[in-house]
Amino acid sequence: MKFAKNIASRVPVLHGGPYSIENPNPTLVDFSSNVNPLGFPPPVKKLLKTGLQKIPIYPDPNSTNLRKRLSKHVKVPVDNLIIGNGATEIIYNFCQAVITKNTPVLIPIPTFGEYESAVALRGGKIEFFKTMNLNHDVSDFIRQIPKNGCIFICNPNNPTGTVVSKNTMLQILRAAKSRSTMVFVDECFMELTQNPKESVIDHMGMGNLFVLQSLTKSFGLAGLRVGYGVGDRKMISVLHNIKIPWNVSGLSQEAAVLALSEKNFLSRTRNLIKKEHDFLKNSISKINGFSCFDSSANFILIRTKTNSKTLQKRLLKKNILIRDCSTFRGLDESYIRIAIKTRKENAKLILALEESK
Repeated sequence: MKFAKNIASRVPVLHGGPYSIENPNPTLVDFSSNVNPLGFPPPVKKLLKTGLQKIPIYPDPNSTNLRKRLSKHVKVPVDNLIIGNGATEIIYNFCQAVITKNTPVLIPIPTFGEYESAVALRGGKIEFFKTMNLNHDVSDFIRQIPKNGCIFICNPNNPTGTVVSKNTMLQILRAAKSRSTMVFVDECFMELTQNPKESVIDHMGMGNLFVLQSLTKSFGLAGLRVGYGVGDRKMISVLHNIKIPWNVSGLSQEAAVLALSEKNFLSRTRNLIKKEHDFLKNSISKINGFSCFDSSANFILIRTKTNSKTLQKRLLKKNILIRDCSTFRGLDESYIRIAIKTRKENAKLILALEESK
C-alpha cells in the first residue's frame, strides 16, 4: 500500500503523563501532567457512581446541554462553541478546515507539539520563531507573520508558563488581520492563571481569531477528554460538519456540566496554585544546579545542570515523574517541567531534587 509521505513519515508527539514511561507504578506522583492540583469537583464523583445506566445510550452528538452551560461560563453565544474529545481533537479538526498544502504557518517555539504535527499532516509550510517570552519579542514576531496563512500561539505558553498580555495579543491579531491571516490561540491553561481576564475570547469580533480552551486542565477531567473552541459562526459550523459523530461521551458531557456548576472551584484552585508556585520556586531556586523560569501557569519550567533524561530516571526511582523537556522543539536536555501540586506532593519533589543532584 502507498501512503502520503507526510503521513507515512509522521512521528507522534511525545507528552507527559504516566503512560509516557514503561510500566508506570499506580502510586506514581505525576508532576509531568499539568492538571488541576485539586483534581475534579465533588459532583463529578457522584455522577460517575450513579451514571453507569447511561453507558448503553448514544451521547448527544452536538453536546447541546454542555454548549449551553459553557455559553454562560465564557459569555459567548452557543453558536460560537464547538466541543471536542479533548482540546487536541479540535486542533486537528481546525487544521483540516483551514490548512491546505503549502499554507504558510508561523509557530513560536518552544510550545505544545500538536500544532506542528496537525499542520504537517495537512502539508502546511511551517516557520518557527524561537522565543522564551513573546511579549519581549513581539515586534520581530509580527514582522514574520505570513500573508494568507495561520499563526498558532499557546497562551499561557506550554512549557514556559509565560502569559502573552492582551495588549500584545491584540497587536498580533491586528497585524495578522491586515495580512488575511488566521490566529489560533490556545488558552487551555488560562483559567488557572492569576489573571484569566488576559483571555482574548471577548475579541472574537475581529473575525480572524479562534480560541481553544479545555476543561481537562481547569477541572481535572483529563481522563474524560473535554475541550472546546470559540470562533465565529462560520468557522464553528464547518468544524461541526467535519467532526466525527458522537465525539464526546455522554458521561463526559454530564461531568463537564456538573464541573462548571462548582462556582468557587476555580478560585480555590488559583489560590492554591499561587501559594504553591511561590513555595516551589523559592525552594527549588535554593538547590544548586536548578533555576526556575517565571511562570503564570500551573507549571514551572526549570533549567537544570543535570541531563534531563538522567534526572527523570533518578526521580522515577523515588516514584516521581517529571517532564523531560528535551522533546520540545527549541529546548534541549537542560530543561525539565513540573506541575504545581499540593504541599505534601511538592515537598516530596523538593526533597527528591535535593537528593538527585
